Amino acid sequence: MLELSVAEARMLTLDSIGLRSKAGSVIDVVDRLGLLQIDSVNVFERAHYMPLFSRMGRFDKDELHALQDFDSDGGHPHLIEAWAHEASLIKAVDLPLYGWRQEYWRTRARWVSWVEAHADLLVWIKNEIRTRGPLTVSQFENAQDGRTKRKGSWWGWSDVKTGLEGLFLFGELVSGGRDGFTRRYALPEQVLHSSVLDAMANFEVESACKNLLVQAAGALGVATAKDLEDYHRFKRGGIGNTGTWVQELAEAGILTPAKVAGWKDLAYLSANAVAAMTAEGGAAGTNPTTIVSPFDPLVWNRDRALRLFDLDYKIEIYVPQEKRVYGYYSLPVLHNRRIVGRVDLKSDRQAGILRVQSAWAEPWLNAKQIDSAGAAISRHLVEVQKWQGLNAVHVEPVGTLAAALV
Repeated sequence: MLELSVAEARMLTLDSIGLRSKAGSVIDVVDRLGLLQIDSVNVFERAHYMPLFSRMGRFDKDELHALQDFDSDGGHPHLIEAWAHEASLIKAVDLPLYGWRQEYWRTRARWVSWVEAHADLLVWIKNEIRTRGPLTVSQFENAQDGRTKRKGSWWGWSDVKTGLEGLFLFGELVSGGRDGFTRRYALPEQVLHSSVLDAMANFEVESACKNLLVQAAGALGVATAKDLEDYHRFKRGGIGNTGTWVQELAEAGILTPAKVAGWKDLAYLSANAVAAMTAEGGAAGTNPTTIVSPFDPLVWNRDRALRLFDLDYKIEIYVPQEKRVYGYYSLPVLHNRRIVGRVDLKSDRQAGILRVQSAWAEPWLNAKQIDSAGAAISRHLVEVQKWQGLNAVHVEPVGTLAAALV
């Protein structure tokens, strides 16, 4: 059986996840990761743009937007929204792989009872979209019976909003793009290619889940069965037998078992990771310095980040201010194959300034390492500032890394 050091596992992971070489296009990144997680926090930048920047540098956001476009004359989107790890952008052709999750939500007791009580509303919603085309929640405001009024339950959603979200979870509606950050809801046949519609109608659970496990392995490079399971949040979709499927994929030679020093559980390597490991000189690539999104698969799994990088990372946007340690939107910084620090960033668009509200070195760095990493991070923050269309970087004197960034 293969045996790896943590340093080797880190290198293979960074290579597989696309952080040791520049990606040529947005679709290259999505092909590698399988998804871009979406989140509404915008203090610095929307979550789905950041993994692209980490792998491409100053990319054009319109390249991503164009991949989500479709038209009624037969143009189909390359990327579409779905519940994958969480709310995410995925390749439209991969949507049928999540049919098991749609079935799971459709059979949840709270949804079954709600659907039964609002059957006429759901018919009306679908008829409106069929007649008028993809619509946002606000475009349903022509209803005259109060169904669009916000309520105290279901996060204050109106019945129409609840119905739209339910139909989206069930796969009876899909994303028809966005107006700003507001989703348009569409019927699948209005947006998707016929081949995708056919696959959605004929998906098979085990085959779909094994494909997603292989996709996760390809992105992570070196991962335990639990890591692979977490990538697409199988348990949240009622799937509990992924460990058996991982073992079957290993027996079929699609995944390769390995022991990583210090890891309690057995790891599995993707075919590309095995090829990189056995290639002369190891995996080719550079060791770039880059900020990393909290919603990047490199760090979104807290246990895995601890095993790979000795990084105990928790996003603190939901932590009361007086209890925060590293800042509201503190981003890990990758440098020389290690996570060396965290910077709390804010894009102050009114002032035209990228604000580094605090900057912290990881505790294992010595003074010389802090100075070296700080110089590289400082250069990188200028690239971040330019990408954000801002005019300057301002570093607050807060944190153990701040002085090295000035």
